[in-house]
Order: sequence, then structure tokens, then C-alpha cells
Amino acid sequence: MAKASMKAFLSAIHPVEDAILDAYINHWTPYSLPKKTIMTAPGEMERYWYFVVEGIQKAYYMTEDKQHVMAFTYAPSFTGIPESFFAQKPAEYYLETITDSKFVRISFEKHQQLMQDYRPIETLFRIATESLLIGLLERYYQLMAYDIETRFKAFAKRSPHLLQTISQKDLASYLRMDATNFSKLINSIRI
Repeated sequence: MAKASMKAFLSAIHPVEDAILDAYINHWTPYSLPKKTIMTAPGEMERYWYFVVEGIQKAYYMTEDKQHVMAFTYAPSFTGIPESFFAQKPAEYYLETITDSKFVRISFEKHQQLMQDYRPIETLFRIATESLLIGLLERYYQLMAYDIETRFKAFAKRSPHLLQTISQKDLASYLRMDATNFSKLINSIRI
């Protein structure tokens, strides 16, 4: 089931001939972690890229003992610390499971080899990377240009299911607002 979900996810990004996509997906292996497990910490190298089958994860950095949530990942999507994995440099922030999580994963070396062996896979990941960049720029724009109420409404429209599964503290951090303001918004705005 995990590989079928991954195939549908990848095919929606960019169509690739079934035989090539199947050959690529067959190199991904199952992996599970319990909730509240740090998958990658600052200074560690991201050696695997993950496809989320079940569960929720968060990427965050710490400053003066305060957690700053950058992203949430959940099925169906990729997770990992992209700049550490793709550039093979030490991570600068954490990746942690929020809930029990199931993945399939591939090593950096195998991923690189398969992109060299199959040009359509390389094209697929170029397009996926472009989409990631576009999403990051959109999030950056929202953080810079939107007031807290507009950020909250945009998030609630985009990911309403996360409002029930992630702590208000983490959601407030992600939206760059005080937890008290987040609580007021969630109680006063109709979603």
C-alpha cells in the first residue's frame, strides 16, 4: 500500500513510465518510528529521504531554549531535512516525529544512482524541487506580508486537519504568533 500511495503521489508531480517508476520505488524500504523521536538533529547528516505513509513530523530549530517550528510533514509527502540530504552537509535543525510514524525511505547513494540511471526520475525530482521552492517562497511571503489573523485563516483553509492533531503551541510557533493569540483566534474564527 505504501508503494502504491507513493506511486500515485509521484505520478501527480510528473508522469513517468510505469516500468521506470516501479524500478525506482522498489528501492524504498519500510521504516517506522514512535512519536516524539528525533529523526535528525543539528550536526547530523540526513542519509535518507523519507516518504510519509502515516503520522506527522515537524522540523524546528532552537534558539535560547525556544522551539521555532518551520514545517509539518504528513502523508502523502516527503520528509527529511532537504538541504542536508541533497547537499550531504550537516543538518542545522531538528526533524522529529509528533505521532507514531511509518515511512518508506531511500539512501542518498541509491537515490543519486537511480537518478543517474533513469533520466525521467531526475526530471521528476527537479520538478518536485521546483514545487518545494515555490511553496517555501509562498510561506515566506505569508509570514512577511500577512497579519496573524490572515496567516491563521490561510493555514486553517490549507490544512484544517492539523488543527485537531497538532498542539496549539506548535501551531502558534509555525504561524509565528504568541500561543495566547493563537488560542484567541482558534476560539473566535469560524473555520
